[in-house]
Amino acid sequence: MARGDVCKQVVESHPKFLRHDSGMQKGDTTNIITKPTNKATEKHKSCSTNGVYELLECPMCTKLMYPPIHQCPNGHTLCSNCKSRVQNCCPTCHSELGNIRCLALEKVAESLELPCRHQSLGCHDIFPYYSKLKHEQTCRFRPYNCPYAGSECTVTGDIPNLLAHLSNDHNVDMHDGCTFNHRYVKSNPYEVENATWMLTVFNCYGRQFCLHFEAYQLGTAPVYISFLRFMGEDTEAKNFSYTLEVGGYGRKLTWQGVPRSIRDSHQKIRDSQDGLVIPRKLALFFSGGNRKELKLRVIGHIWKEQ
Repeated sequence: MARGDVCKQVVESHPKFLRHDSGMQKGDTTNIITKPTNKATEKHKSCSTNGVYELLECPMCTKLMYPPIHQCPNGHTLCSNCKSRVQNCCPTCHSELGNIRCLALEKVAESLELPCRHQSLGCHDIFPYYSKLKHEQTCRFRPYNCPYAGSECTVTGDIPNLLAHLSNDHNVDMHDGCTFNHRYVKSNPYEVENATWMLTVFNCYGRQFCLHFEAYQLGTAPVYISFLRFMGEDTEAKNFSYTLEVGGYGRKLTWQGVPRSIRDSHQKIRDSQDGLVIPRKLALFFSGGNRKELKLRVIGHIWKEQ
């Protein structure tokens, strides 16, 4: 197709998520900061900030653009993520995009400084335009994902809001104390795929811990696993330790470890086997009786390292 030929318009839907977008939202222009060279130019820069922001906003996804920033022969810009989804057609004028970089706009972005998008959650640092996105991916003030297992919950938030969400929306049991004694029962223990038990949250030392228990396939062997997650950052989680224990008939299986942060998904922790792993045959032995029903008691203790 020759340059300038009209391309078929590509229409895409943009699903809504409860998580924040990776860039600032459209219309949020009050948080952009420029470096004024002197008082005479400060007023002018303040007035032009909105225009600069509009230039750096992708017309399709409305997120801020980062290099490579693309443009069509008519000067309409597009972020690299959207370019790969529009079949090489400009969404504004429908001309063929080609591989033209908007180097001037990329240079303009270098002169900007912006606050972290998690400013309202407590982060008050300011970053150069091209450093902002990398910081936000690891910012300690960024929202946490809902730690509930066994569902595709997309809710995010700070710890107090997530605790209310777990209690109100997932009916999670909340307990006070640093020791626990939980009994897990399943009439058909041979069903191991996606067999997760209700999450339990413990309030201990003024912090919250999530107790997980589920069945899954480890290679070809069906197993059960139990582990603890800390509702906070990994650096704080390392201040605590915990033990888990199952047993019966004079035998005992124990695990001692450090709780993982809820920044790590329960599936990631499960797949790394960072917890008490119980082979199904041993779990049924501990259950007693005819070994056709799971009746497993998990005893645990949380303590704070000195």
